[in-house]
Amino acid sequence: MASPDVAGLSPINAIALVGALGVGAQWLAWRLQLPGIVLMLLAGVIAGPVLGILDPARDIGPLVAPMVSVAVAIILFEGGLTLNFHQLSDAATGVKRLVFVGAPLGWLTSAMALHYGAGLGWQASAVFGGIMIVTGPTVIAPLLRQAKLGRRPAALLQWEAIVNDPIGALAAVLAFELVVVLNTTETVSHAAQVLALGVVVATILGALGGYGIARAFKQGWVPEYMKVPVLFVVLIAIFAASDTVLHESGLLAVTIMGVVIANAELPSYTELRRFKEHATVLLVSGVFILLAASLDFSTLGQLNWRAALFVASVILLARPATVLISLLGTDLPWRERVLIAFTGPRGVVLVAVAGLFGERLAALGVADGALVAPLAFVLVAVTVVLHGFTLTPFARALGLTGAAVPGVLLVGGSRFSLALAQALGKAEVPVLIADPNRARLRAARQAGVNTFYGDVLSEAAEHNLELAQYGRIIALSDNDAYNTLVTTDLGPEFGRDNIFQLARHKGDLARNALPSSLGGRAFVAGHNFDELEANMRAGHEMRCTRLSDEYGLEEWQADAPEALIVMAVDPKGNPRLPSGDKALPLTADWQVIWLDPKGTR
Repeated sequence: MASPDVAGLSPINAIALVGALGVGAQWLAWRLQLPGIVLMLLAGVIAGPVLGILDPARDIGPLVAPMVSVAVAIILFEGGLTLNFHQLSDAATGVKRLVFVGAPLGWLTSAMALHYGAGLGWQASAVFGGIMIVTGPTVIAPLLRQAKLGRRPAALLQWEAIVNDPIGALAAVLAFELVVVLNTTETVSHAAQVLALGVVVATILGALGGYGIARAFKQGWVPEYMKVPVLFVVLIAIFAASDTVLHESGLLAVTIMGVVIANAELPSYTELRRFKEHATVLLVSGVFILLAASLDFSTLGQLNWRAALFVASVILLARPATVLISLLGTDLPWRERVLIAFTGPRGVVLVAVAGLFGERLAALGVADGALVAPLAFVLVAVTVVLHGFTLTPFARALGLTGAAVPGVLLVGGSRFSLALAQALGKAEVPVLIADPNRARLRAARQAGVNTFYGDVLSEAAEHNLELAQYGRIIALSDNDAYNTLVTTDLGPEFGRDNIFQLARHKGDLARNALPSSLGGRAFVAGHNFDELEANMRAGHEMRCTRLSDEYGLEEWQADAPEALIVMAVDPKGNPRLPSGDKALPLTADWQVIWLDPKGTR
């Protein structure tokens, strides 16, 4: 509860503070390499119930509830956008089992843990149990990057989180709709009619909204610059229209709308989804801060030993039973099954949706509704902290960790890329060469270098190439436009600091040059493909030299004054690339990868 001695903020200042706390916590988490949800939780609780600086009910007033409702609707719509049936049909058997068997089974086991563990009634348990199907896609991704899991268990955990995200929300919405009609109608038959009407209307509105958007975008009825605004307006209109028929059915409608658009094969789907992901980051931050700041310590005080029993039963019983039963009969090794069974962090979506439904349940007179939000906070905090600190050693103990250091993905097969890959191999850095031309990979395959035949931006690469294992991407093909496309497209995912490309060829006409704002950072002191290939044909050799206290940078530079530094590997085995005016601190135990112009030395 906010302290009565603290003056309230104006609504504008309160909203600004919510944004600053949410985004600031996520940025700080990125800098400290910690789960963002933990810092957002701390920021909201400290600013809200601890210090009383922010009290959403006091500072923002009656707008808090509709703001949270619209934000959750947009979050669930973005979750629906991730459910592409074509991609799911191409997924491994294990993923399908975790979705088709694991989702309903997880709903049942979670509801049982809530009822018998936390002591909630069946109505609140059914709603909250549906939300608990979601394993936190926003939390899984950074955990997988941190743990460096092997390819198959990482793919299973990631796909389960992505696909079950909208399914869990959908299950919670359906359960909540049933609770609503049971508590607002006089007879069971009337309740069933109201529920059926609401579900049918929500399904029709969501399908029509998704189909209308897809057709309008495909037919060019909406210009590019208006696609995102039109999408948001239609989304909110569908949400409001469905809610008018049956309260909270709008969440079901927008989820279905997202699924329809995801499977419409829109040419602009990637751009729409990327913008939606950015918007979702802001909305998730805002919702999480609002919910954390609204947390009442007196409500937390209602939690007793049964809350600990509930969390323990979810981690040790409900989650393992769901996974192990779902994966029965598959050829998945037992170690991978155990790892997946005991890895189930919950994330922001669970807290956001649980907080909203908890308030709605309490308003309907469901006494246990007030406990849903605090239980969600406790579950998320425990699972995120637990898995954040134990996933890496647990996976290492099972022998399921991938590369010890982030690898380097070289896009484009050539003499230079092969020589660089071999030098990185000597430095014990994982490396892969990708090229859509099989002939260009022949020499690399013969040399024993890992290769990927295909376009790194293709759907095949999305399913078969585990990009999370690579921390740096270097575009080395002879096509400047393709290099620019790859680095521009993958830049948001890997970060601009980790994306590099060769210098572009200088054309005779300036109008033919690509914009400098596109592409990655300069690689190898601004050399282009032709220059490097000419050097390789002239007999230049790629070398890897380890510096030491006895043979440091000055001694090496004296021996190789004409050397061209390509990249370096720090003492921890991480690949580092020089960029701009920022020189690498080449000290003892650093390995320098360089191009020797004198050939044999």
